Amino acid sequence: MKKVFQLLITALLVVGCGSNPNHDEEDKLTLTSKFKSTWNIHEKLVRNADGTITYTALPWGGLIGSLREHNLPVDWSAYESVTIDFAEPTPVETQVLISDKLKTWGKAGITSLTCYFDGQDMTSVDELMLQASDTCTLVIKQVKLAPVNGTWHTTPIRSIECAFGNWANGFVIKPEAFEEARKGDKLEFIFTTDKSDPNVNYWLFKTIYNGTDTPLEGNANELNKWGCAAVGREGTVYRVVLTANDVAQLREHGLFVNGYYITVTQCNLLRKEFYNTSRQKDS
Repeated sequence: MKKVFQLLITALLVVGCGSNPNHDEEDKLTLTSKFKSTWNIHEKLVRNADGTITYTALPWGGLIGSLREHNLPVDWSAYESVTIDFAEPTPVETQVLISDKLKTWGKAGITSLTCYFDGQDMTSVDELMLQASDTCTLVIKQVKLAPVNGTWHTTPIRSIECAFGNWANGFVIKPEAFEEARKGDKLEFIFTTDKSDPNVNYWLFKTIYNGTDTPLEGNANELNKWGCAAVGREGTVYRVVLTANDVAQLREHGLFVNGYYITVTQCNLLRKEFYNTSRQKDS
């Protein structure tokens, strides 16, 4: 009888450990195992014993993570970003694409690339892809989701209908619009991509301090060598997290925005709820 009782206790402990909610949530956030194929058949994917992935890339091929469950897209509305951590600095520029909605560029030499979901409809997501701009080897250490943290409050700073076209148009936001801005706030652009020209297959933003050639610092990792940030074909929102220097420069110079085949309709300043209690200290 004693032996039976001991076996019962052991079984209960095993079941209890197997249903640890924290462990289950951790597994749900980690997406590294979702990457199982490449865009180009001549590329190579190797899973290493330490859990990393070695990806031998060709220019604008792609390491593909299929996110579908039961053959259906997943809902990522409870998350705010996905981050790819590299075991070694990237030798070339890279970018992350999510279901043709989001695109985030990363400079060569980085060890982490985060794609924020800011403002996009993430209720139907089926694919995550990492691309390299040239032939190289990338070692991916981890791919992880981050849950939504806090609430962003919107302050409109300019309503406008500006169609950039082929860099033909742009607009200025004056310095006084940034008097209440603080480090960590976000500058938000509501836009549509202009798909009227079938020869256009990419869309770009350029945000610089007005009267200068200097891009904002907050999205530096997303900028190509011309200081431009790419957005997805179906993208509708682009945001820049402001650094302390961004705030100082914007208060002095204001902002100039232009780009390639994008139409902007609204600009906002976003502030997070938990900042409010400490904003006076940070002023």
